[in-house]
Amino acid sequence: MLNRLKQLFSPKDISNHILLNAYCTVGDLPKPAFPHVLNGRRDISDAELAPHLNGFMHYLAEQNGGGMTRTRYHVIRHLQRVQHHLSFAVDPADMAAFHAWAESANALLFMQDGTVRDPQGRMLLAASGEDAEAGVGAVTPAVMPYPPQAWQRKARSDAQLAALKIDVPADLPPLVSEPELRLRAPEDILRRMLALFVVAIRAESLTSKTPITVADLQQRFPPAFAALTDAERAFLAQDTPSEQEITQFLWRYEAILVLQWALGLQEALPFADAICDVASISSTVIDRGTEGLRKQPVARAPGEILDALDLHYRLHWASRQAILKKTPAPAGINDGVLQERHHALNWLVRFEDREWDDVDTPT
Repeated sequence: MLNRLKQLFSPKDISNHILLNAYCTVGDLPKPAFPHVLNGRRDISDAELAPHLNGFMHYLAEQNGGGMTRTRYHVIRHLQRVQHHLSFAVDPADMAAFHAWAESANALLFMQDGTVRDPQGRMLLAASGEDAEAGVGAVTPAVMPYPPQAWQRKARSDAQLAALKIDVPADLPPLVSEPELRLRAPEDILRRMLALFVVAIRAESLTSKTPITVADLQQRFPPAFAALTDAERAFLAQDTPSEQEITQFLWRYEAILVLQWALGLQEALPFADAICDVASISSTVIDRGTEGLRKQPVARAPGEILDALDLHYRLHWASRQAILKKTPAPAGINDGVLQERHHALNWLVRFEDREWDDVDTPT
């Protein structure tokens, strides 16, 4: 894999040039305004990019016998957000200008010597896979690249949590930010919300003496059934699902709240210390009907969604730590609420490009 990465593009006219690959997470790539030879370029519209990134991540994950390090983990997370991959040959005299471009492109660099470096060329991972801080780095430590908006958002979240006396590690990383964001379209959010609603209301009705039939739901909310996932179809296909399955889909009301909020159908996301108002969520759908909901014009501002994601990610970390340590949850936060909200928010921002059933919520 290393040799394939080094030889990915055939260089041209590069005597005494530095060969490197730049892995950029921003959506709108700044123009490379420095002398260079471009040996290759592709973006997320290129079918070859995803397999290449997957191969690179697999290669990194297997280094040093597969033992994961913090730096390698965050390098892999960066690669999951990459939207552009460029291969350059750059004269050493022009590297300062290249590094400035790499900062603006939020790029990680893979060098010809097999090292992974930050935008300023400081070593993050040696060719052996060792972290730079293990003794192979420069005097000035390398820094994982994130756009400025991501650092600013993290600082705001940290301040909110500190005010609530909720302790989270200062080194929990920033998350996806505006220059990298590929938010789901409002129409897709609405369809997903409706699909979640029919499985949640079916689950709720199964706890009563008069369950709502799937046929009745399909007649009332036909667009929802076109958006069901495999797991949701399997649940609705059962006359008597298990209690565990019923509980699982009952929790989806918490995710519905997030999606309704993202569509501007709910004014706020309350603090995650109590379960949602199911009656309010249900009436939002039932009173408007599918046609009324379709008239909802736009999703909430991306910055608000990213703020919510960043805060809930850190709250979810605190909640999971409390469970692991068997201590009371700080500020009364509810792990079930946080799990569903984190899932919905990660889906909204296309975390790891996964669809609903496969969305992960790592902390």
